[in-house]
Amino acid sequence: MGTFSTIGQLAKDANVPTSTVRYYERVCLLQPERRSSGNYRVYGPAARKRLRFIRAAQATGFTLDDVTALLSFRDGMTAPCQEVQTLIEERLADTEQRLADLQHVQSVLKASLKLCRRNERSGRCRVIDDLSATAGS
Repeated sequence: MGTFSTIGQLAKDANVPTSTVRYYERVCLLQPERRSSGNYRVYGPAARKRLRFIRAAQATGFTLDDVTALLSFRDGMTAPCQEVQTLIEERLADTEQRLADLQHVQSVLKASLKLCRRNERSGRCRVIDDLSATAGS
């Protein structure tokens, strides 16, 4: 079979489950080159490169919608740097918001832990009491 791979071989080469490769097919990010005589999906070197590109883009923080756009840019005749910059700026803003959210959660958890440690001898957990009051139970 040479440079061609089955779905299992392709998934193994990319260190992803075969279900991921199937999902990428369903959302039209990846297509087999052809089907074998036994009706197995067969992927060539281009699919292998495309899968690696998809995984690298995701690891960088791009969403699958972003990956679709990046692939269309990559496969086009020109390199639309402005569009790629816009995608990067959007992902950066999302990441900064998630970091801010996580920092807030971290501060709340630290305060809750301090409250627990300060009040543990009372036999009541102030954190549970506060959560119950907030939840209206």
